[in-house]
Amino acid sequence: MKELLRTNDPTIIAFASALLQGEDIDCFQVDVNMSVLEGGIGIFPRRLMVHEENHTAALRVLADNDIPTGMPV
Repeated sequence: MKELLRTNDPTIIAFASALLQGEDIDCFQVDVNMSVLEGGIGIFPRRLMVHEENHTAALRVLADNDIPTGMPV
């Protein structure tokens, strides 16, 4: 698995996940349960992971939908 996206905004993670599922790219959210430790204030970013062979395609999907990843396409 390779990191695709890191953000504190849960809506961006949900939107990116939906876009990737629409393109048949499997993804996995990590750090989702960190809100228990932080008290729900959103200081720890969530990460979206994809398989290495899908990483480039997934970056293009997010770039086409103006979702910044901070990673080169």
